[in-house]
Amino acid sequence: MSEPGTNQEAGDFTDRMLVELARDARKAAYPPYSGFTVGAACKAESGITYFGCNVENSSYPVGICAERAAVAGAIAHGEKGIVTLAIAGGGKDSRPDGEIRPCGMCLQFLSEFMAPSGRILIADDVEGWVETTLGELLPHAFNMKTDRVEKEP
Repeated sequence: MSEPGTNQEAGDFTDRMLVELARDARKAAYPPYSGFTVGAACKAESGITYFGCNVENSSYPVGICAERAAVAGAIAHGEKGIVTLAIAGGGKDSRPDGEIRPCGMCLQFLSEFMAPSGRILIADDVEGWVETTLGELLPHAFNMKTDRVEKEP
């Protein structure tokens, strides 16, 4: 896992834009029960970016996390895979918390559409982010799609 502030050189405009889109998507979150807002933005294999936010429901399992909302939007538009996901989350009136991670359900969902080396950018409380990979967060994902499994050389 990288330290906050990495991958933010002047030439790394795409990552910065993805993190900012996740921060902006967070503003649309609907968290009347938890008060925890999350925004996500994902870059598909085509290079197109999609975004989503968490939406809660009084019947808790009916809600959706921002990560799954963003990826579902990509898949609904015909995308086949995700290469990078950015998330920003925290209390409703607070800055993003760089310590949050996607929940287990989101990690398993991501493993269907993202390779273990897929990058995950987590916005911090300043202007940077922490970078990790799906494989670091979910090292032994259940997956029946052999084209998503990366083999060691």
